Amino acid sequence: MPCLNLPPLPPGLWRVMLSTALVVLAFSLLSPVLAVRLQTAGVSGTAIGTFAMLSFLSVALLIPVVPHVFARIGVGQAYRLGLALELIACLGYLLTDNYTLWCALGVLGGVGAAAAWNATEALIAHNVPASHRGRLTGLYQAILGAGMAIGPFLPGLLGLGPLQANAVAATGLALGLSLTLTPTVGQLKAMHADREPMSMLAAWRFRPVLVWAAIVGGVFEVGLGTITTAYGSQIGLNLAAATSIAGALGMGSFTLQYPLGWLADHVASRRLFAIGAVVLAISGVAFTFASQWPALIWVCAALWGAVGGALYTLSMIRVAHDFADSSALAGTSAMIAGYTIGGSVGPLVSGWVFDHVGVLGQGCWLTVLALSLLWLQRQPTLGSNA
Repeated sequence: MPCLNLPPLPPGLWRVMLSTALVVLAFSLLSPVLAVRLQTAGVSGTAIGTFAMLSFLSVALLIPVVPHVFARIGVGQAYRLGLALELIACLGYLLTDNYTLWCALGVLGGVGAAAAWNATEALIAHNVPASHRGRLTGLYQAILGAGMAIGPFLPGLLGLGPLQANAVAATGLALGLSLTLTPTVGQLKAMHADREPMSMLAAWRFRPVLVWAAIVGGVFEVGLGTITTAYGSQIGLNLAAATSIAGALGMGSFTLQYPLGWLADHVASRRLFAIGAVVLAISGVAFTFASQWPALIWVCAALWGAVGGALYTLSMIRVAHDFADSSALAGTSAMIAGYTIGGSVGPLVSGWVFDHVGVLGQGCWLTVLALSLLWLQRQPTLGSNA
């Protein structure tokens, strides 16, 4: 692996990055466990997909509000508040099995994620030198990928039941929140005080292909874990085996992130985006055969995590370059909104497809989605400066 050779960063930023890793670990543990709880309670795939969609939809809808919250209370305080809301939602799942209340808790968790997620990405884009953006962003995403990879395997490794796994996730969120309760986090900045901020819509118009890449990445990296885990439970896998599907997705994400970041510092992003789209299209075709060869479920999940995460990471790296003289916060907000739209659409569409068309339909719609990104990358009038 290439040498890290990272520049010095504000100490509070390292705390935020570590805290966010704990949040992702908790999320990756909790989400598949909740999906299995719903599936075993007799909830349909469409309803499970709707539940998984709500937190991401909340993030997407609130992203335009986040810069105003940052300006009023500060990025560090907004980050802490976001983690507190996510912790409250996680504890709520321990107290009730009511589907309607779970949906409300999903929305609450999404509100918290909107603040915490955007704060972390904006802080990285704003504070990392241009010469190291790919490597640092790749390293950070690799840390998150490690959290995504480890979380789903914890029920099997530790012999956890659903409620015990939920409690462990809440503990991780509480620890992450405690790491941020220092003055160095409150002193962090994520925007230029002397520049007029760009709107998120302007950022979308400025780099539309980057936004679409983030949407596709969101569908594959986080939009498929819950519903594919539920499918695994449906075909008879136990809790440990079903959640290991999401673990394979996380392992893929962890494996590729830092090498991808290093490549982004040396290879044109347009080429990397195109390669990623082709790999995802191939994985979609492969998934259509998962009924005959169930092992393909884990293989495809690993590819979805690896390449879906890579698309998001590449988008953020390009944002740091392309929005350096305007507003990194607007750029990261636009990418997060796109990614969360993908995370919302992925489980909703996939749940419906599994219910009505099955594995063949799931593979086909994912293939078409991947090919749409490849087509856009070939349109020179829409591409970025990568």
